Amino acid sequence: MNVIFTCGGTGGHINPAIAVAKLLRERSPNSNILFVGANDGMETKLVPREGFELRTLTISNFQRKLTPQGIAHNFRTIRTIRRALQRADAIIDQFKPDVILGTGGYASFPMLRQGARRHIPTAVHESNAVPGLTTKMVAKGAERILVNFEESREQYENPERVVVTGMPVRPEFLYTTREAAREALGLDNRPLVVSCWGSLGAREMNKKITDFFVREIADGEPWNHIHATGSFGWRWMPQYVKEAGVDLSEHPSIDLREYIYDMPLLMAAADLVICRGGAATISEVAASATPCIIVPSPNATNNHQEKNARLLEGRGAAEVLLERDCYGGRLYETARKLLEDRARRSAMRSALRQIAVVDAAEQIYGVLLELAKSQ
Repeated sequence: MNVIFTCGGTGGHINPAIAVAKLLRERSPNSNILFVGANDGMETKLVPREGFELRTLTISNFQRKLTPQGIAHNFRTIRTIRRALQRADAIIDQFKPDVILGTGGYASFPMLRQGARRHIPTAVHESNAVPGLTTKMVAKGAERILVNFEESREQYENPERVVVTGMPVRPEFLYTTREAAREALGLDNRPLVVSCWGSLGAREMNKKITDFFVREIADGEPWNHIHATGSFGWRWMPQYVKEAGVDLSEHPSIDLREYIYDMPLLMAAADLVICRGGAATISEVAASATPCIIVPSPNATNNHQEKNARLLEGRGAAEVLLERDCYGGRLYETARKLLEDRARRSAMRSALRQIAVVDAAEQIYGVLLELAKSQ
């Protein structure tokens, strides 16, 4: 098969595509795999690291706020979309895909749109309960709509084309052991806390993590802590932490990074993850069965992150704090209590294992085979 994976913007869109692509490479080694994304997205870092070819488009998103600046931005977006559609046609002409899979982000729209118009089988995976803008725009032309939750089926006009697959995660999330992970990271006997707010970062939450650092140090550094700032946070947070009185060179138990490339390893080793409530993050947490504190983004479309988080909370698999209530002291105390409560963390791990869909990548791989054979 010749398969195009198209995705972009954040790790939550890119990593599921990588998981399926790695399975395809393993099961069908003679297949040709191509990724297509945006030229300024995280895909330019993540995809080449996994050994896949990436081609990029110049494209931007639409602004929902119809201010003068937003309207001007949207006119520029229309122009870039036209050029991106032409670029997508050129890629199709050269690569000749048998099937195209999109896993989210506005960068996936041109390939999915042109693929469907040229009668190439296309599938779109929507990870959240409520379809995003890109999914809405391509759903009518897609052969299959792949969703994370059964409850999502009613969101689409043609439910017979909807397949519930769950959210694919890289197999390392499922099979990396705690002992091997902690040995690989060279950790001491203290617990490990891993925190991140997504591949882009969140300014206010990164500030609260800085307060978290200050409290850790004042408390005698009772655990190791790895925090990813995200690409935007990396521009200012190291200086902000320094101005808060934290000299990281004197506190090696705190590891500040732009991005966590080895997240399966870190989640396997972690005693607690502090994160957002995106579908990809939740699926990775469930697959690795790592106790978590979820702070949903209040800016997510239709509040889907809180809905995702409450699903886990209702099953005893997560602690949920809303951002408006999540000042540094409360976040720190919530983490401290969880790390001191071994029984509760054990119960969380059991609940997460029941939630995890371990064969999501397999199911999507099966859909790709079915679509390729239908030509």
